[in-house]
Parts: sequence; C-alpha cells; structure tokens
Amino acid sequence: MKSVWAQRKALFLGALVLPVAMSTMAFGNEPMSPQKMWLSCENGRDYPIHPLAVSREYDLVTGYLLTTGHGRGVHLRLVPMGSGYRYAGPGVWFDGLRGDAVLNWGRPDAVACHVMQE
Repeated sequence: MKSVWAQRKALFLGALVLPVAMSTMAFGNEPMSPQKMWLSCENGRDYPIHPLAVSREYDLVTGYLLTTGHGRGVHLRLVPMGSGYRYAGPGVWFDGLRGDAVLNWGRPDAVACHVMQE
C-alpha cells in the first residue's frame, strides 16, 4: 500500500502531465505526455480547455472553458451520466461521447464540436 505522501506525489504528477481523455477514451500502457485540449466547433471557433484536475483514469474532472471574452473563462465540472459525459458550468455545458460533443450556451442554438488533443 502506498503512503499518503506517495499518493499525493503521484496525483500531483498526474495533474502536471495532464493526459486528458474525455470519458472512456483509453490510452493503454503508453507513456503519457502533456497535451493541449480544445473543442473545435462547427461554428468555426475553437474553445480551449484548461484542465485543473484529472481522475486516476486520466479523465478531466474540472477545468476552465476559455472563451474570447475577458477573464479566466467558465469553470466546468464533470457531471456523472449513464453513458458519455457532461461538463457543466454557469450558463454553459457540453455533452458528448468520446471525441464528439455538443456545446450549449443556454440558448436553443447548440453547436456540434469535436474534442481535439495534441
């Protein structure tokens, strides 16, 4: 059994590496590297995602959806769902399954997006 210090160190290292995979995307046993993540939407815009925390399975737990407006962006949290995922914050959320997502701004004009990673 790992010590509490070893667990915290591993969690901190995992947060630095940020191998963010949305929902059930699996990476296998390959080494992880830092990744840039964003939503590339059909409205022609890209929305960067700044992860704050990831799970032991390397799923995004919480972060910021960065917009072109002023400030840090919109804080999002993972909302447990039966299948797929939902990340919700004040006035915005996106639902999806693996690399496909739908971005909602609280208006009827939802935008289809793809989750992109470098």
